[in-house]
Amino acid sequence: MIQWPNELVEDIARRKSIIFLGAGVSMNSTNAAGRRPKSWNAFLTDAIVNIRPNQHIKSLIKRNDYLTACEIVKKELGREGFTTIVLDEYLTPGYIHAPIHDSIYRLDSRIVMSPNFDKIYETRANAIANGTIQVKNYYDNDVAESIRRSNRVIIKAHGSIDQTDKMIFSRTEYSNAKIENRNFYSIFEALIITNSFIFIGCGLNDPDVRLLLEDYSQKFKCARNHYFIIPKKTIHAAEMAVIENALNLKFLTYSRDNHHQELSDSLAALDTIVDLKRDELSRNMNW
Repeated sequence: MIQWPNELVEDIARRKSIIFLGAGVSMNSTNAAGRRPKSWNAFLTDAIVNIRPNQHIKSLIKRNDYLTACEIVKKELGREGFTTIVLDEYLTPGYIHAPIHDSIYRLDSRIVMSPNFDKIYETRANAIANGTIQVKNYYDNDVAESIRRSNRVIIKAHGSIDQTDKMIFSRTEYSNAKIENRNFYSIFEALIITNSFIFIGCGLNDPDVRLLLEDYSQKFKCARNHYFIIPKKTIHAAEMAVIENALNLKFLTYSRDNHHQELSDSLAALDTIVDLKRDELSRNMNW
């Protein structure tokens, strides 16, 4: 089981944390036929089956340069062809939430962010909350308004399958978003300065995450760590230490056995720990 740091538990209890959900969280879900959402790697690998030649794209995928690989795939397949495979992956299967989604919801973070295009988490969260959670995209002009209020909000950092033309899926789309939606990235930067981020199911190759963490660690060298949850042996211990120091991160590791069951169990245990901490804060009136 993950040993949750006391500082992190207190931040979550005080709602001074933001949970950032990556594709690894969605991959816990299945549809009625048992199909799971693909990783970026698997999605792009399947997308290039009918593209010839494709060795140059395979090379990009192998180097984890998914933004460039996707750029080429989109050009090769055309807008209609690419939209078809995106809908077939992220909308049509009808993925059902997994226990991990309920555990994340029960942490009751006021702000949850995600680069995921699917709607698995927000569908489940709003089903429990009777539709009271706002869902905002990076291009919405009222993201700051939602954050300033006391409502719960889910922020889609790369857009949603509901509007495929505004999904950030390629290098050009990412570059354009940084220019056209610079106010959103200012908000993102403010949140990462003022809250503890908990990255779950994410990769360090996400350009938004990497850039903001690098900027944060350089500007605020004595600031507290953010938390990155990853499977054991994802990266070498020596490399992990370097990244922790360079990006102001604290890695929390778990076993990937049995479809990452230890992560689900650890998050369920965290729910209880956070509830106890909130009870303590309430009794002591130490808000």
